[in-house]
Amino acid sequence: MAHACCGPGYASPEAAMKADREKLLYTIALYTGTGIEAPDYLATVDVAPESPTYSQVIHRLPMPYIGDELHHFGWNACSSCHGDSTKYRRFLVIPAIRSSRIYIVDTAEAKAPKIHKVIEPEEIKAKTNLTAPHTVHCLANSQVMISMLGDGEGNSPGGFLLLDENFDIIGRWENFNDPMKFNYDFWYQPRHNIMVSSEWGAPKTFYPGFDLKDVAAGNYGRQLYFWDWQKHDIIQSIDLGEEGLIPLEVRFHHNPDSTHGYVGAALSSNIWHWHKNNGHWQVTKAVDVPSVELSGWSNPVPSLITDLLISLDDRYLYFSNWLHGDIRQYDISDPVNPKLTGQVWCGGLLDKSGEVKGKKLVGGPQMLQLSLDGKRLYVTNSLFSTWDNQFYPDLAKKGSYLLQIDCDRNQGGLSINPDFYVDFGDEPNGPSRAHEMRYPGGDCTSDIWV
Repeated sequence: MAHACCGPGYASPEAAMKADREKLLYTIALYTGTGIEAPDYLATVDVAPESPTYSQVIHRLPMPYIGDELHHFGWNACSSCHGDSTKYRRFLVIPAIRSSRIYIVDTAEAKAPKIHKVIEPEEIKAKTNLTAPHTVHCLANSQVMISMLGDGEGNSPGGFLLLDENFDIIGRWENFNDPMKFNYDFWYQPRHNIMVSSEWGAPKTFYPGFDLKDVAAGNYGRQLYFWDWQKHDIIQSIDLGEEGLIPLEVRFHHNPDSTHGYVGAALSSNIWHWHKNNGHWQVTKAVDVPSVELSGWSNPVPSLITDLLISLDDRYLYFSNWLHGDIRQYDISDPVNPKLTGQVWCGGLLDKSGEVKGKKLVGGPQMLQLSLDGKRLYVTNSLFSTWDNQFYPDLAKKGSYLLQIDCDRNQGGLSINPDFYVDFGDEPNGPSRAHEMRYPGGDCTSDIWV
């Protein structure tokens, strides 16, 4: 397996960037939906234990507009550029899922990134008829690919946007997407000529908030799509049925020879495993999290699996249960039969967590990011502005946390680091909500090997 650009032998023109690889954490922070009239921003967090500013926000890069809803983001280069010493992680590609802008941020000065370019939604619509950008992945040919969840009017199914190495719009990636009902996340595995994509719903459906009637009406996804990576066409679609509602994050093994991967079905609260067998892709349910009866709720409350990732050595699977409030660690040495090895509580409706540095944990664990060595799992608690306001209204008043979970890589096990708590409730413009995180040198969801 080729090393990532950030791995052994990494040669960046910016020595400072290499030095800060795992001492900083870039974190999306939102004012959209909080009632505070301020732009969303990129926070630089100090995660070096020896630093006097450990677990503090040391820089804030505000966007030029209000109401963007920054969400997921990624790098201009990753492991797929192996062998090309001119390519390195310098530019962050930060889409805004609500405004449909795409920000290009220069991290040459690692502790104080700057906006390099803004791609306006009008240009995106004119050239692709797409809106609501979500997942960002770099490609081996220096292009950047972004999943788009809606058409120009916010209807499904959306598609995939391509940017060139100068961050100019090339057009759409897919040739034919008629079988696709909705779009969300994607991951590709070049050695098997395959890409897998998942489904959320149309922007018009999820922007206002969650309504269970939309599920019954078929307005949310339940399918996985397998694409021919070279031909850009769907070759197989699998309906997960009533037990696979709203399949969100998808992850292949990091090993490029493997066909094993996982998707978390949020509403059904289960993990599905896929692999290729006898020339066909097969999907089976691997983990179930039972719903729980709660006072004041008319239906049993699902755990709502909203994020998952796989450690770089492909041994552990981690996922977050946003409504119940726990993070789980599973040993996936046998990919078909995950075994629970760790669990920790970080807020949630079940109210099973304690305090960290005197702070009660509000909201529930959501976005996850894992260090390359697999020892430190970071977690934030904002999902999506209108859904936050619906399920955890206190988040708008109290702001987010950013926690560090210590991971036992040998025997398995999770524990909250009691010395690390980033309080986004105490920001200069008022409480903000934290979402996705990235290391300057890459992390366990940045890299795809070729």
